[in-house]
Amino acid sequence: MRVAFDDQSGAGETYAYITGTTLDNRLVILKADGTPYYPPSPGAAQTPLEEDCAIPLKSLSQVSVPKMAGARIYFALDTKLDFFVNPGPAMVHPNFLASEDPNYARDWSFVEFTFNDDVLFANISYVDFVAIPMGLHLSTAGSGEQTVQGLPARSLDPICDELKKQGGPWAGLVEDDGGKALRALSAQHRADQFDGYLDGYIDQVWEKYGGTKLTVDSQRPDLGTFTGQVSGDTLTFDNGESFGKPVTADVWSCDSGPFAIAGDASEARKAIVPRLAAALNRTTLLDNANQPVDEDPAKFYQAEATNHYARIVHSKLPDNRGYAFPYDDVTPGPDFSGAVQAGDPDTLTITINALR
Repeated sequence: MRVAFDDQSGAGETYAYITGTTLDNRLVILKADGTPYYPPSPGAAQTPLEEDCAIPLKSLSQVSVPKMAGARIYFALDTKLDFFVNPGPAMVHPNFLASEDPNYARDWSFVEFTFNDDVLFANISYVDFVAIPMGLHLSTAGSGEQTVQGLPARSLDPICDELKKQGGPWAGLVEDDGGKALRALSAQHRADQFDGYLDGYIDQVWEKYGGTKLTVDSQRPDLGTFTGQVSGDTLTFDNGESFGKPVTADVWSCDSGPFAIAGDASEARKAIVPRLAAALNRTTLLDNANQPVDEDPAKFYQAEATNHYARIVHSKLPDNRGYAFPYDDVTPGPDFSGAVQAGDPDTLTITINALR
């Protein structure tokens, strides 16, 4: 499979880095000429990558990629990124939360993908942050074309402006460098600033379903539909799965408190958690007792206390497609995720739009 680059960033140079784990469990990153490099395990943590693996898009517009899992394609504008390797070997990825990371104040972002014997799955994710706006196009050997438009050029500053206008903890999601916005963070990365933020809404939800049945459709023929009701502070379904009342941080992360999915979790729980978490992020659970079948996208994020980060990001997406929280692919029908996938991929083209 080929990965092609459509660089519309206007940068003096745009660099790409492609790294992941091969199907035989080896760390791989492509070198600057597009050939695979398998870093050896170093003797110490934070050992600089020995090879130059910055692919300059002005001189190399496409590369062939080996099959790999948990892969990322990073893009950096004008300045290369610093990568390090820990014993294992294990790649040390750029850190967008630690100001001491050498990459922190640089302009970069990434696309995620998995490419194995069965499928290519690639997505634009805003689960962590928004920075460089990008789009995806997948051509295949015979199953058709797929496009995710992604954020348009120069979307970051308007998103940051709206977060600041929203005020309160939302303004704290903007990371900047000397007044220039670097990225807009998802609320899960500043969860400590949102303590109690959704308490009122969650209390109303729990009170409602103390006297009303909640239906959750697994959207899987083998699992069907579950019915639940609240007793005390516990929401229990007819299959025996139960959920304590979440706090705001659990909703933002979709993966803590009652929404944490242990390794031995049932398939039913794995289906219920995404639908509860999605409805709470979108603040539709109070009004819609038939999840997610009766969801109306026009009613997403309408509560005063809601996931305004997701609301603002989706408001900028021309096709409304892009993960703004981990379970943003939960849907009554329309596709809200920023993913493309096919079993016969030919070329994945990534468009890098202008940051400013």
